[in-house]
Amino acid sequence: MIAGMSDTAEDVTDTAVRDGRPGADDEPVPTLRERRIAAWRGAPRVLARLGFVAPLKERLALLEAAGSVYDLDEMSDVYGGGVVEALEKRVADVLGTEAAAFFPTGTMAQQVALRCWAGRTGDPRVALHALSHPEVHERNAFSEVGGLRPVRVTDEPRPPTAAEVRDFEEPFGALMLELPLRDAGFVLPTWEELTEVVDAAREREAVVHFDGARLWECTEHFGRPLEEIAGLADSVYVSFYKSLDAYGGAALAGPATLVEEARAWRHRYGGNVFQQFPTVLSALVGLERELPRLPEYVTHARVVAAALREGLAAGGLPWFRVHPEVPHTHDFQVWLPYDAEVAEEAAIRAAEETGNALFANHWGPKGPGLSCTEVYVRAAGLEWTAGDVRAAAVEFARRLTGGNAR
Repeated sequence: MIAGMSDTAEDVTDTAVRDGRPGADDEPVPTLRERRIAAWRGAPRVLARLGFVAPLKERLALLEAAGSVYDLDEMSDVYGGGVVEALEKRVADVLGTEAAAFFPTGTMAQQVALRCWAGRTGDPRVALHALSHPEVHERNAFSEVGGLRPVRVTDEPRPPTAAEVRDFEEPFGALMLELPLRDAGFVLPTWEELTEVVDAAREREAVVHFDGARLWECTEHFGRPLEEIAGLADSVYVSFYKSLDAYGGAALAGPATLVEEARAWRHRYGGNVFQQFPTVLSALVGLERELPRLPEYVTHARVVAAALREGLAAGGLPWFRVHPEVPHTHDFQVWLPYDAEVAEEAAIRAAEETGNALFANHWGPKGPGLSCTEVYVRAAGLEWTAGDVRAAAVEFARRLTGGNAR
């Protein structure tokens, strides 16, 4: 899965039968994924305009603002340097770390960081959550490529506790904490719980690494600036496309000695790309434009979540779950007692017929007759009032239940 919208195998199979919309014999029937993206693009009102599913011409337009964040008369980057160094310095300044290194992917950045720490601690074991990104989405990269040994502190759909870390039955050299824990519902611990977990790891003489792919959006929940949050860890990874809408890319931030070693491993992993200026410039634009707005998105996501609950209830759904009830970031989950294809079809039809797209992401199966989706709130969502969200939720629920609730 990706950090924004993820797709499953169900999205790319032929859906002529389950859509109930057979096409002409000589025309291919659109998949649910194709219909969902088309409905999202065509809807006048959405909760988030996610750049990576926008047409290429719109994505290229992002660089029109590049001149406001970097001197375009400067020479381009060649294997780092120039604009890449400018981004690295900006990240280190924002996070309050000694240094930072740009990586093409977060998978590479974290693997490099943790193998560097393993060399320092002499222990390749990395304690992490069973729902963390490396365990769920990276094809066992830690063990298959990085020579690391993941050990699962817990598989409960919540952040790990200090007691679980302190009392874990195996030794480990590093503790990796995903902030927020995406697959559990973008959930975060309280600030006190986070500091206690970090302290518990330090009591065991383990280093602490933050999988901060979405760390940018955590300040509102913690009530702390980014420097203070990042300062709890020995190293931090951040993504540029998940919250900041850049073309891609990531950064590893931490002590200068660690970052210098990470640069060597970046080269060995093939991550020292010849030129990266489009991605790097888009990241600088994201830091300039999106980063200051993230607290506003988080605040409004809480309005959206509450209105969704009201609308789904008014629409007559027998059961549903908005999780967390009060979102910790500007992303959260919605669970429904319907097969994923049924929920997806209702969401697509609601967007097509009303022009209001509440659900931009796919619906994934979570068990027999149970499905879940992720809801994202960005700048476009700020235009929705609570009443707007409630009305759209009622319309969506009506298509699921076949009722006429208003």
